[in-house]
Amino acid sequence: MAADNNAPAVVKMGNKKLGNTGLFVSELCLGAMTFGTTEKNNWGMPTALEEESCKMMDTFVAAGGNFIDTANVYGDSEQVVGRWLSKRRREEIVVATKARNPMGPGPNDTGLSRKHIMASVQDSLRKLQTDYIDLYQVHSFDVDTPLKETFKALDDLVRAGKIRYIGISNFSGYQLQKTIDLVNHMGWDPIVCLQPQYNLLCRSVEWDLVPICVNEGVGIIPWSPLAGGWLAARMTRDSGPQAGSRVAWAEGVGWRPTGWSSKKEDDQTWKIVDTVVEIGKEIGKSAAQVSLRWLMQKKGVTSPIIGAKNLNQLKDNLGAVGWELTAEQMEKLDSVSATPIPYPWGETWNRTRNRPPLKA
Repeated sequence: MAADNNAPAVVKMGNKKLGNTGLFVSELCLGAMTFGTTEKNNWGMPTALEEESCKMMDTFVAAGGNFIDTANVYGDSEQVVGRWLSKRRREEIVVATKARNPMGPGPNDTGLSRKHIMASVQDSLRKLQTDYIDLYQVHSFDVDTPLKETFKALDDLVRAGKIRYIGISNFSGYQLQKTIDLVNHMGWDPIVCLQPQYNLLCRSVEWDLVPICVNEGVGIIPWSPLAGGWLAARMTRDSGPQAGSRVAWAEGVGWRPTGWSSKKEDDQTWKIVDTVVEIGKEIGKSAAQVSLRWLMQKKGVTSPIIGAKNLNQLKDNLGAVGWELTAEQMEKLDSVSATPIPYPWGETWNRTRNRPPLKA
């Protein structure tokens, strides 16, 4: 039975606590990187125009969603979300955004210095048309700025009421643990979530990031749960990516994590895609729904961040809620996506008593 992409979500999303907080977020998060006012954003990525973007946010909320993620570097995304948000009851929506990347030509227009963070928060508040940001995340590590400077500034922003919670994105294991230990030692506001890349084609987060998050009570909100479209199974070795797709864009700009040339010759990629399609056919679900459901059932994961260019794609993604993969189906997907764990991570897992080696 083929999935009907035009059908509305039948089952509304449930809610999950974000890390060790009392904040409840929907089990899927709507990523706003594809929202804009032009057909392509500042990175040249194909985007949904504002009218379509607002329809997607309306549909997401109607399906039980309350969690929307954007970033200051996503072109006009914050403005689109802000205009939509201004017409809704603010407390119903959990808004997340990020800062770190260059926002201008000057030496202080980038990074995680107190100066840049304070300026970025003010700018995001203005664009989002709100008095506060629910979840404020650092987009990646900054080797040029002391951690104390960054996270003291963020703690000050929490105390000032401009942000409610602090998150991290794209940190390595040692960077994450060092940050958690620092803020705990200083008595600052805690790190509540990590936003890493995590999907069937990228499981290296399981080597140390996932265990750290589970041990420390940090929620995981994965980006690119469909690997930029690979796991939606919309292309084959022979067809290649469709014009205007995320994979085609990634190939054009040299973005290796989801580019066509970086994966097309990898037999394991196609074995994973074939397995997702096979399981989907067995249970009447699309490849995207199976791929998302696998991630939703992984330990430590709170809300995968789904991104869509149009309403039909969003509705298909929303079909990942309200059902579960069996243990056998999870094991099948785990096995086909398993890769050897490099040193030294493998030494830890292989020598852990009463626990089988972690597949990643």
